[in-house]
Amino acid sequence: MSEKTLTQNELKFLDEKPGIKLIKAGSYILNELSELRGTPDLKGQIIDAPVTDKKEVLTMGYFALQPSVDYSAEFNFIEIKVVTKGKMVVRDVEGNKYVAEVGDVLIFSPKTTVIFDGESDGEAVYFKNVAANPSYL
Repeated sequence: MSEKTLTQNELKFLDEKPGIKLIKAGSYILNELSELRGTPDLKGQIIDAPVTDKKEVLTMGYFALQPSVDYSAEFNFIEIKVVTKGKMVVRDVEGNKYVAEVGDVLIFSPKTTVIFDGESDGEAVYFKNVAANPSYL
Protein backbone atom coordinates (compact mmCIF):
# COMPACT_ATOMS: atom_id res chain seq x y z
CA MET A 1 0.00 0.00 0.00
CA SER A 2 1.19 3.49 -0.76
CA GLU A 3 0.58 6.68 1.20
CA LYS A 4 -0.62 9.71 -0.73
CA THR A 5 -0.67 13.34 0.36
CA LEU A 6 -2.06 16.42 -1.30
CA THR A 7 0.15 19.42 -1.97
CA GLN A 8 -0.74 23.08 -2.38
CA ASN A 9 -2.39 24.09 -5.69
CA GLU A 10 -2.96 20.48 -6.76
CA LEU A 11 -6.74 21.00 -7.20
CA LYS A 12 -8.88 24.08 -7.87
CA PHE A 13 -11.47 22.80 -5.36
CA LEU A 14 -10.66 20.09 -2.82
CA ASP A 15 -13.87 18.22 -3.77
CA GLU A 16 -12.96 18.29 -7.48
CA LYS A 17 -12.18 14.56 -7.71
CA PRO A 18 -13.82 11.77 -5.65
CA GLY A 19 -11.55 10.16 -3.09
CA ILE A 20 -9.57 10.81 0.05
CA LYS A 21 -7.22 13.76 0.31
CA LEU A 22 -4.61 14.11 3.07
CA ILE A 23 -3.06 17.50 3.75
CA LYS A 24 -0.08 17.09 6.05
CA ALA A 25 0.53 19.84 8.59
CA GLY A 26 2.86 22.44 7.11
CA SER A 27 2.33 21.45 3.47
CA TYR A 28 0.63 24.74 2.59
CA ILE A 29 2.77 27.87 2.33
CA LEU A 30 0.93 30.63 4.19
CA ASN A 31 0.81 34.23 3.00
CA GLU A 32 2.18 36.96 5.28
CA LEU A 33 -0.65 39.10 6.68
CA SER A 34 1.69 42.09 6.99
CA GLU A 35 2.12 42.12 3.20
CA LEU A 36 -1.53 41.41 2.40
CA ARG A 37 -2.81 44.11 4.79
CA GLY A 38 -0.03 46.63 4.22
CA THR A 39 0.76 46.62 7.94
CA PRO A 40 4.49 45.98 8.44
CA ASP A 41 4.18 45.43 12.21
CA LEU A 42 1.47 42.75 11.86
CA LYS A 43 2.76 39.27 12.56
CA GLY A 44 0.57 36.50 11.17
CA GLN A 45 -0.09 34.25 8.21
CA ILE A 46 -3.15 33.02 6.31
CA ILE A 47 -4.17 30.87 3.36
CA ASP A 48 -7.55 29.87 1.95
CA ALA A 49 -8.02 26.37 0.51
CA PRO A 50 -11.27 26.30 -1.52
CA VAL A 51 -13.20 23.14 -0.70
CA THR A 52 -16.24 23.47 -2.96
CA ASP A 53 -18.25 26.02 -4.92
CA LYS A 54 -21.55 24.49 -3.80
CA LYS A 55 -23.69 26.11 -1.09
CA GLU A 56 -25.10 23.58 1.35
CA VAL A 57 -25.69 22.99 5.05
CA LEU A 58 -22.62 22.61 7.29
CA THR A 59 -22.33 20.34 10.35
CA MET A 60 -19.46 20.18 12.85
CA GLY A 61 -18.65 17.27 15.13
CA TYR A 62 -16.06 15.41 17.17
CA PHE A 63 -14.75 11.92 16.32
CA ALA A 64 -12.54 9.49 18.23
CA LEU A 65 -11.21 6.01 17.49
CA GLN A 66 -9.31 3.60 19.69
CA PRO A 67 -7.39 0.55 18.41
CA SER A 68 -9.97 -2.09 17.44
CA VAL A 69 -11.27 -3.39 14.10
CA ASP A 70 -11.46 -1.91 10.61
CA TYR A 71 -14.76 -0.48 9.47
CA SER A 72 -15.88 1.18 6.27
CA ALA A 73 -18.19 4.12 5.61
CA GLU A 74 -19.63 5.54 2.39
CA PHE A 75 -19.33 9.32 2.04
CA ASN A 76 -21.93 10.94 -0.20
CA PHE A 77 -20.98 14.41 1.03
CA ILE A 78 -17.79 16.34 1.73
CA GLU A 79 -16.26 15.75 5.16
CA ILE A 80 -13.14 17.39 6.52
CA LYS A 81 -11.43 15.91 9.60
CA VAL A 82 -8.71 17.83 11.46
CA VAL A 83 -6.72 15.46 13.67
CA THR A 84 -6.35 16.96 17.16
CA LYS A 85 -4.84 13.99 19.04
CA GLY A 86 -3.05 10.76 18.10
CA LYS A 87 -3.47 9.45 14.56
CA MET A 88 -6.19 8.41 12.13
CA VAL A 89 -5.33 5.74 9.58
CA VAL A 90 -7.66 5.32 6.60
CA ARG A 91 -7.61 3.48 3.28
CA ASP A 92 -9.55 3.73 0.05
CA VAL A 93 -10.94 0.74 -1.85
CA GLU A 94 -7.79 0.62 -4.01
CA GLY A 95 -5.70 0.02 -0.86
CA ASN A 96 -4.04 3.45 -0.69
CA LYS A 97 -3.21 4.21 2.94
CA TYR A 98 -3.40 7.66 4.54
CA VAL A 99 -1.87 8.31 7.97
CA ALA A 100 -3.05 11.59 9.49
CA GLU A 101 -1.42 12.86 12.67
CA VAL A 102 -2.00 15.93 14.86
CA GLY A 103 -2.52 19.00 12.69
CA ASP A 104 -3.12 16.99 9.49
CA VAL A 105 -6.36 17.30 7.53
CA LEU A 106 -8.29 14.45 5.87
CA ILE A 107 -10.83 15.31 3.18
CA PHE A 108 -13.40 12.76 2.04
CA SER A 109 -15.14 13.63 -1.24
CA PRO A 110 -18.62 12.50 -2.30
CA LYS A 111 -18.88 8.98 -3.75
CA THR A 112 -15.97 7.72 -1.66
CA THR A 113 -15.74 4.60 0.49
CA VAL A 114 -13.38 5.11 3.42
CA ILE A 115 -11.96 2.23 5.45
CA PHE A 116 -11.01 3.32 8.96
CA ASP A 117 -8.05 1.17 9.99
CA GLY A 118 -8.17 -0.65 13.32
CA GLU A 119 -4.75 0.75 14.22
CA SER A 120 -6.26 4.26 14.48
CA ASP A 121 -5.89 5.82 17.90
CA GLY A 122 -6.85 9.45 17.84
CA GLU A 123 -9.36 12.26 17.86
CA ALA A 124 -10.56 14.75 15.27
CA VAL A 125 -12.89 17.65 14.77
CA TYR A 126 -14.90 17.30 11.58
CA PHE A 127 -17.04 19.42 9.28
CA LYS A 128 -19.44 18.02 6.70
CA ASN A 129 -21.79 19.62 4.19
CA VAL A 130 -24.81 17.55 5.17
CA ALA A 131 -27.38 17.86 7.95
CA ALA A 132 -26.50 16.35 11.31
CA ASN A 133 -27.32 12.66 11.64
CA PRO A 134 -30.13 12.45 14.25
CA SER A 135 -28.60 9.29 15.77
CA TYR A 136 -25.34 11.18 16.38
CA LEU A 137 -26.98 14.09 18.26
